[in-house]
Amino acid sequence: MGRADSAAPNLGRRIRRSRRLAWLCAAAILAALIAADRAGWLLVRHADDMAAYHGVQARVVRLIDGDTFDIDMPDALNDRPVTRIRLWGLDCPEAGGFDRPAEPLAGEASDFTRAFIGEGPVFLHLESHRPRGTFGRIIAHVEVPGRGSLNIALLEAGLAETDERWSHIHLSRYAKAQRLAQKNGAGLWAGSATPN
Repeated sequence: MGRADSAAPNLGRRIRRSRRLAWLCAAAILAALIAADRAGWLLVRHADDMAAYHGVQARVVRLIDGDTFDIDMPDALNDRPVTRIRLWGLDCPEAGGFDRPAEPLAGEASDFTRAFIGEGPVFLHLESHRPRGTFGRIIAHVEVPGRGSLNIALLEAGLAETDERWSHIHLSRYAKAQRLAQKNGAGLWAGSATPN
């Protein structure tokens, strides 16, 4: 066996050892990056939205429109003193702003939400697969003690349409509430009531 023959097995072992070491280093770096990210040391910040908001009671401090409002809890992710809430599974007419006019029934939807909530607290119910929406708002099913679901009430009053882009636990209940509004010709469906 020549010198070249004995060097080949050693070279193979060194290459395997180098690859293993590279994989171990990459795994250690990845673990360190994940730990740094969770600690908030990197650019991406996290908040445990389910622990912070799911099932909690809060007070509304500012109404934006029929399906959006701020509550009296700080938003750690967005570094704000209040948290913006967007109602799950529906879309109310948009209030006007900047260079766009309000959509028809936007004022009525806002007034309805304000009256439904009143001075009382609201209870938030989140979905673990999607606690926040596109704009960083908490998305919630909202219950008002003694009054029931704000989401369903808006749909039944015809002041919102179902938004079925993302699956949620109340999809069929919300669709049923909208069908009731359509049948009664309520709000957005005025003039289109269906006969019994």
